[in-house]
Amino acid sequence: MTRRPTGTVLDVGGTALHLREDGPADAPVVLLVHGFSGSLHSYDRLAPLLADRFRVLRPDLRGHGCTGGHTGLDAVSQATTLAGALKLVGAERMTAVGHSFGADVVLALASLSGAVTRTVLIGQAPDYRHATFPPGNGLLAAPFIGRSLHRLVSLAPLGFVLRPTPLRQAHADFSATSPAMAQAILTERRRLLATHPLDAQVSALGLPTLAILGRRDRLYDHTGSATRYRAAGADVTFLDAGHTPFADQPAEVASLVASFSRQP
Repeated sequence: MTRRPTGTVLDVGGTALHLREDGPADAPVVLLVHGFSGSLHSYDRLAPLLADRFRVLRPDLRGHGCTGGHTGLDAVSQATTLAGALKLVGAERMTAVGHSFGADVVLALASLSGAVTRTVLIGQAPDYRHATFPPGNGLLAAPFIGRSLHRLVSLAPLGFVLRPTPLRQAHADFSATSPAMAQAILTERRRLLATHPLDAQVSALGLPTLAILGRRDRLYDHTGSATRYRAAGADVTFLDAGHTPFADQPAEVASLVASFSRQP
């Protein structure tokens, strides 16, 4: 599946970043950051429900979607590129929403930029102690095997078979993701979160934070995550959803994000 930009490709200090904007230009800003092997299209069901009241910005992170690339994949590097892009489009104050790995990115962005006034973390535990990944998941991070598996899963015939199903977009997003992201997520991120878990980052930042967790999330335990986020000062809301509540229940997530963004 050939990727075509649906927004603007910005030059951020020599690094290209694809960013889509919806909603009134003078409205409060909500930034939606996708997770590992996603894209700005991860939020296709959520963004229209916010765009009537907010200026909604959706980037493709490095190594994903129409941004692409194979370097600068860790959360801090992603946030640095994103901070530059937000300056270019004049986004000065915002609620930053991050799903899964996107939660790492928005917290890193908040530490780099005073433009982030609130953060929303969706479907992400503070670290991998609360993680249960599918068997064989770690093979994606193996230097040779991982790239071979990525090529196999990305084959066009599989994409054709999935076209009539909701998995079509997930396959397209995975195919566009750099194979190097698996190493960044499954190996390097595990080490980084062990020493700098997200709940500690939330506490250190001191910004209003909302964690939205799915009771049916098969990747992360929601109860242990909730306990730690609350101890760090965050608000926590559970939804009867899986790892992507904004896809399972977009209206509920839109209502939560809108209400939280407007709090004094």
